[in-house]
Amino acid sequence: MATARRPKPRATYHHGDLRAALVEAGLALAREGGPQAVVLREATRRAGVAPNAAYRHFAGHPALFEAVRAAALGALAGAIEREMKPAEALPDPAARARGLLAAVGRGYLGFAQAETGWFLTAFASGAFDVEPPSDAARTADKGLNPFELLGYALDAMVQAGVLPQERRPGAEFLAWSSVHGMALLIIDGPLRRAPLAVRTALGARLLHMVEVGL
Repeated sequence: MATARRPKPRATYHHGDLRAALVEAGLALAREGGPQAVVLREATRRAGVAPNAAYRHFAGHPALFEAVRAAALGALAGAIEREMKPAEALPDPAARARGLLAAVGRGYLGFAQAETGWFLTAFASGAFDVEPPSDAARTADKGLNPFELLGYALDAMVQAGVLPQERRPGAEFLAWSSVHGMALLIIDGPLRRAPLAVRTALGARLLHMVEVGL
């Protein structure tokens, strides 16, 4: 019985957008194995094209990685926005502001646990990631990236009189470092084997600590 030969990779891409297909393949690799798994040659293999076809859209691995990282940041922003929706509907400004800030933290911690590969990829490079690599890092709804969503919630705290104006500068970094640290403890630290109820309770306490500590 003859063995079926594997089809050769295409040099061109006739079915859809190759750039989007490569980013999608990169996202799949990141989801499976984190940032180190985003390899240009493997992305082209999954997209079904020859490796040199990728260079029409990406100068090399760093360019593809930045596009994948931007998409992962966008997914994180979307997760945060979904958590924010109930708080947005609250009529009391103070309750709304507190709810928004807590929602940012819950969305962040939830995404880190549900999409660990994407989360690690989102923060794998860049010396100062308050400016994500492209518009793909922004949500379709508010058009904000994760860092800007945190700023949006903190501004609401000031407007509602919950956070004094003089304590607003730099508050993003205090809140972000606390929640990011908890995320790392959960996904790659001593809390990685803790029961869900324990992780959830600690996350809730942390978010309350951030609110009252700012």
